[in-house]
Amino acid sequence: MTAEPETTGAAAAFEPLRPKLTRVAYRMLGSVADAEDVVQEAFIRWMKADHPAVRQPEAFLRRTVTRLCLDQLKSARRQRETYVGPWLPEPLVEEDQVDDVGLPLMLALERLSPLERAAFLLHDVFGLQFEDIAAEIDRDPAACRQLAARAREHIRQARPRFKVEKQRGLEIAEAFFNASRSGDMKALGAMLSADVAAHADGGGKRPAATEPVVGFDAVMRQYAVVAAWLKDNRSKLIRLAFINGLPGFVTLEADGELQTTALDIEDGRITAIYVMRNPDKLRHLH
Repeated sequence: MTAEPETTGAAAAFEPLRPKLTRVAYRMLGSVADAEDVVQEAFIRWMKADHPAVRQPEAFLRRTVTRLCLDQLKSARRQRETYVGPWLPEPLVEEDQVDDVGLPLMLALERLSPLERAAFLLHDVFGLQFEDIAAEIDRDPAACRQLAARAREHIRQARPRFKVEKQRGLEIAEAFFNASRSGDMKALGAMLSADVAAHADGGGKRPAATEPVVGFDAVMRQYAVVAAWLKDNRSKLIRLAFINGLPGFVTLEADGELQTTALDIEDGRITAIYVMRNPDKLRHLH
């Protein structure tokens, strides 16, 4: 039995929009799996829609995805109140830098209300006009403008002041891997800024610091312990890459699990280290 022409046409119209919709959902939720689930739910609703009455399919679908994300963010906020240790977004591993929403900015977005986050992302990142955003989140354009302005004020410090050159960033990432795994503390110390901070997300599933480690001396002590442990528990470099827009790498650890490390770099020094160890957030990389 063949599919109805209208159903076939609706599915064909959706598929080119799926990557863009997934990008919106991921920036909203910080989870690859949740973003894919939201987009799939939007697809189901799209297939049931009155297609001749939908004049702008992309706007209809983006509105559906945004509202589903807003609903999900309400429960996600409650879940993160009981999360074990620092929460980091699921890592996106890419060959090239993606500038729109890097990892520090995604963490800053976590401090916003769901509506502030939606208004900021839709306007500042995806380029929608406030009149269009108003339809997406059921607020008037003036309110959307205020939401985006408040969000911008809150996250001003998280926007990158300048971007490290691609090859230089990957060179620093490789040098960091070599120094941290070999225990070359002199080389490691030369790469770190005075106010460096290390964040590790184990989610209670794998060993990780339950609070960010802040300051040069504290981070050096932590990595001295890590290096000693790694002598008998080898870590294998899988690839250098950009993790949520930051230079970093993917490793296979001694317990057989993957791990990602992302480095925020300013003036040639590492200012923040983000390590993802939670296996639930790394499944999509296998």
